[in-house]
Amino acid sequence: MSNRGIRVNELIMREISDILHTIYQGDTVKITITEVAVSSDLRNARVYYSVLGDEGDSFLAEKFFASKHRQIRSELSRRVVLKYLPQLKFYEDDSIERGTNVLKLLDELDEEGGGDHEY
Repeated sequence: MSNRGIRVNELIMREISDILHTIYQGDTVKITITEVAVSSDLRNARVYYSVLGDEGDSFLAEKFFASKHRQIRSELSRRVVLKYLPQLKFYEDDSIERGTNVLKLLDELDEEGGGDHEY
């Protein structure tokens, strides 16, 4: 990925985070934008988020993004000037949960094997 692509991803991630935590602060207090991946033609962007909480909170975040994605894009257009403002698609990022599960499995294996390994 080019430096420009990386800068665009970071800019959009920072601006969406700011929008969520200023305009929608009551609804998004448990949501963190973890990554943005904009296509090379700047037409589409995948916005990954994580949710602090349980499945109910994840469901509420999903419903929030389904109902507010147009308003978020509209506000983003006022803050960011690009040749094309990408369409935003929001996806829950479960990498933190998967990492936690891997660490838990490693701990269980360590306990079964005697615990004399260091990772």
